[in-house]
Amino acid sequence: MDPSGVNKSGTVSTPVLDIAYDAAGPADGPTAVLLHGFPYDVRCYDEVASVLADAGMRVVAPYLRGFGPTRYRSADIMRSGQQGALGQDLLDLLDALEIERAVVGGFDWGGRAACIAAAVAPERVTGLVTVGGYNIQDIARSAEPAPPEAESAAWYTHYFLTDRGRAGLERYTDELCGLLWRQWSPTWTNCAATFAATSPSLHNPDFVSTVIHSYQHRRGAAAGDPRYDHLEKLLATTPAITVPTIALDALADGLGADDSSVDEPLFIGGFDRRELPGIGHNPPQEAPEAFARAVLDVAAFE
Repeated sequence: MDPSGVNKSGTVSTPVLDIAYDAAGPADGPTAVLLHGFPYDVRCYDEVASVLADAGMRVVAPYLRGFGPTRYRSADIMRSGQQGALGQDLLDLLDALEIERAVVGGFDWGGRAACIAAAVAPERVTGLVTVGGYNIQDIARSAEPAPPEAESAAWYTHYFLTDRGRAGLERYTDELCGLLWRQWSPTWTNCAATFAATSPSLHNPDFVSTVIHSYQHRRGAAAGDPRYDHLEKLLATTPAITVPTIALDALADGLGADDSSVDEPLFIGGFDRRELPGIGHNPPQEAPEAFARAVLDVAAFE
């Protein structure tokens, strides 16, 4: 990140992880914690952070488990990518950085973590920015088939259920992840060049194990880490989100255009849906001004 104001990288220890993060903006400003997805990293938020820092906000962008410099604290810890782990990591990060309350936002895995934190710990969240609406997975219904076109776009989720898929991700990390970037952001002309800055973060020693577990767990093909059983049971009830929320719908997402209007009943603390025509799966990098505006607007509810 290279915004105005304070700009630094750091690492903080939580019960499970040593979480690496980038931070920008004034240390005493209102805080936004912004989370990337798979297969991305904190570079997604460089331009967003510049806008927010200029507006007086503190921005923290952590590397998720299995990405970049973030590391599991012990070889004995399960390399879990399940949604409960991602949500708890965000809450643990807030504790470790002594952040009492923050706007949380993200897309893909990061949007899921943000939705979970907002749902289960609303006292810690001043507002939520989520791409595509309510991102908490309904694992109990994961065996229900989607229309064939959607199944085709999600080919990687089927591939990762197999030993061949794990070996493919391990052998062809850059080729496979770069392909996903291009497929998911078909209108983003700078996609291939931008991927090069993120590629190093996908060579974390636990990247493959964490990713494979994530996709297998959400399909009911792998058991979760028992430490998250209580949280997973809570998420299975489809908890409502009670904090002010802005949902960004990417209309050119290669996985299918977002339509968070169907999720509106689950957001009972205030809900604003904003469409992003021509934008693919990675709105913070493809439309940084729109993403930053959403963070500033939801922060103004405080």
